[in-house]
Amino acid sequence: MFARVVEIKTKPGQAKELCRTLHDQVLAMLRSHHGFVDEIVLIAEHDADMVIAMSFWKAKADAETFHEKHFKTINQTIQHLVHSVAKVHLFAVETSTVHHITKGRVVAG
Repeated sequence: MFARVVEIKTKPGQAKELCRTLHDQVLAMLRSHHGFVDEIVLIAEHDADMVIAMSFWKAKADAETFHEKHFKTINQTIQHLVHSVAKVHLFAVETSTVHHITKGRVVAG
């Protein structure tokens, strides 16, 4: 499993609106894309204008294909709420109690 972590710095006071936009407009895109597992959106406690959106994918290729097909459109959709283009990082998921992953592998059960 892979996680796509998107770091977004919003304009002052726009973090909640960005989260609403991600939920209302981007989540449907994620759900319809092959290999999508889950999405978690966070607002930083230390910086109320910092949003982290983490999407979880069955395979790295699924996350990369989503990025190639939709990143430009998503950036255009949120452009009025943010300071700059979002930073994207890709991680292999090593452990997750929610997704039942231990030591990089899905645990049956």
